[in-house]
Amino acid sequence: MKYLVRDKMFAIGDDYWIEDEQGRHAFLVDGKALRLRDTLELKDPDGQILVTLRQKMFSLRDAMTIERDERPLATVRRKRLSLLRNHYRVTLVDGTGLDVSGRILDREFTVEYEGELLAHISRRWFHVRETYAVNVVREDADAALQIAVAVCVIRMAERERED
Repeated sequence: MKYLVRDKMFAIGDDYWIEDEQGRHAFLVDGKALRLRDTLELKDPDGQILVTLRQKMFSLRDAMTIERDERPLATVRRKRLSLLRNHYRVTLVDGTGLDVSGRILDREFTVEYEGELLAHISRRWFHVRETYAVNVVREDADAALQIAVAVCVIRMAERERED
């Protein structure tokens, strides 16, 4: 299933709908302004919070956490010993991990679990400026988590570029 995401959603304080392939509202990104750290909530169309994304405070390396039901679900960090600058590791609370690699700033990258493709993020599918798709390849993959991972690594890569 492909989800349409527009880059302007990354402004803190802005709310934005992510649409599915049929143009229906699938997720609401709710940017929380006036917070000490970056905080975004990914909600379903009924307003239920599915995941919360937070910039990790007091971390030696830039990191973001993904929470579900106010409990940590995953931590996203740039892979430390990677020859590729655009390689991130998502460590889930159960100890398993997802690998994110590709051209993050170009919105051309993949999310994999043990070498198996879970999601492909790309601008190629859309001709609308500043728009990209999150294609969740596996039916049993958590779409909200895949979108949250994409949002986190893009935010982190953009912050790193600014520094």
